[in-house]
Amino acid sequence: MGEKTSDPCVLVIFGAAGDLTMRLLLPSLYNLRAAGLLPEDFAIVGVARADKSDETFRDELRESLARFVKDAAEKDSKWLAERMYYVRGDFDDAKTYAAVGAKLKEIDRTHQTAGNALFYLAVPPSMFGPVVKALGEANLAGEEQGWRRVIVEKPFGHDLPSAQALNREMLSVLKEEQIYRIDHYLGKETVQNIMVLRFANGLFAPLWNRDHIDHVQITVAETLGVETRGKFYEPTGALRDMVPNHLAQLLSLIAMEPPNCFDANDLRTEKAKALRAVHLTKDEVRANVVRAQYTAGSAGGRQMPGYRESEGVARDSATETYVAIKLRIENWRWAGVPFYLRTGKALAKRRSEVLIRFKRAPAALFQGVPTADLVPNDLVLHIQPEEGASLKVSAKRPGPSLKLGEVNMTFNYADYFETTPKTGYETLLHDCMLGDATLFQRADNIEAGWSVVQPILDCWAEAGRVALPEYAAGSQGPEAADALLHRDGRQWRSLEDNGKA
Repeated sequence: MGEKTSDPCVLVIFGAAGDLTMRLLLPSLYNLRAAGLLPEDFAIVGVARADKSDETFRDELRESLARFVKDAAEKDSKWLAERMYYVRGDFDDAKTYAAVGAKLKEIDRTHQTAGNALFYLAVPPSMFGPVVKALGEANLAGEEQGWRRVIVEKPFGHDLPSAQALNREMLSVLKEEQIYRIDHYLGKETVQNIMVLRFANGLFAPLWNRDHIDHVQITVAETLGVETRGKFYEPTGALRDMVPNHLAQLLSLIAMEPPNCFDANDLRTEKAKALRAVHLTKDEVRANVVRAQYTAGSAGGRQMPGYRESEGVARDSATETYVAIKLRIENWRWAGVPFYLRTGKALAKRRSEVLIRFKRAPAALFQGVPTADLVPNDLVLHIQPEEGASLKVSAKRPGPSLKLGEVNMTFNYADYFETTPKTGYETLLHDCMLGDATLFQRADNIEAGWSVVQPILDCWAEAGRVALPEYAAGSQGPEAADALLHRDGRQWRSLEDNGKA
């Protein structure tokens, strides 16, 4: 998160009564204020169907900070509350947008926000297009007097054709540079640090290719099950929920070519190129994609019912809660290097990480020496819950004889840098206010992410309903996912490895 204060502006939150606003957006705004990164001429307008007043909305801020911000300072809470306003209305009613427009003019006279407005769509995905269209019809999208930007949450479409259609719909009203498609994973320090690690260190930059890397594993594991979100999750599943966005973004950062500079468009162009180099044929989907569903077990320290027993889930559901994929990137840098992706619910540990396994050094030098402990060099980028990186190397064990052992060199952000409280949204909100689109997805990035999974969706649709492998809640995942790597002479990094390489 940069040190520059953003432009004067109004943040308009459509869906201000929802959990996203209370749990993440308002705490993020507080953290930005506490860090001195919000301008004095700043205001928040909440828009929702609920009948409430400005004062009720301000009370909700205080409740949010009491729950989600430790030791919130009264002066910063008061500063935010004084700048909060509420508009009641339905998102499909033109009167709502007229009221928002009138409120923006009123605020501009009071706070001198220069006509700048950022619209955050914390609404169901089906409303993205209609809300943007209504903003255009209400003359709220034009930039005649100040900038106007729109933040869109995931999921952006439910397959490649729908993502393309949504892009066309939004781009008929807005310019590309006005649209900020958000993925909160890109607000994580470690994700941003991937670029620095790769391109600012002479140690890694020359090794980041097929000559030195054996394979890559990308993991996003959750201990939570579907909980009460069964109605949403049933038509979505693990593949749509996580792979075109979170995992695809991690994949593109690991695999992309160096951009000419850290300009937003140069960076996003290289990420899209990396994803478009991913190839999955029908035969590869059948052989290299595993989907499964969790059954009852103990995860996250508590007993959990099976997916089919969860609220809102069909008792004969064929929705996957776990997916593992082996894919190839057909370009010069990565030819022959397998990338293994996995994500799932109700697993043994909550963990998001990337493992880079380097090829083993020749063992000829150590003939006659016990080499059972000659470990592969693993670079692990820890994204959550702890943020940092670790590198595993071989070293000589103490003693008179030559015996090799394993050494982990670990770097945790909290140990080296002073960190401030974060939700993961602070950097993204701040960048949007600054007009820095580096960490946001361009239309072609979104479509490239969906292009990775579309062959899988097509193949599954062609196969029809099938019986899914199962895995117990609290386990490492299905045996079929282990077999995916075992047949290549490899294995997944255990979720129980306590954050070390």
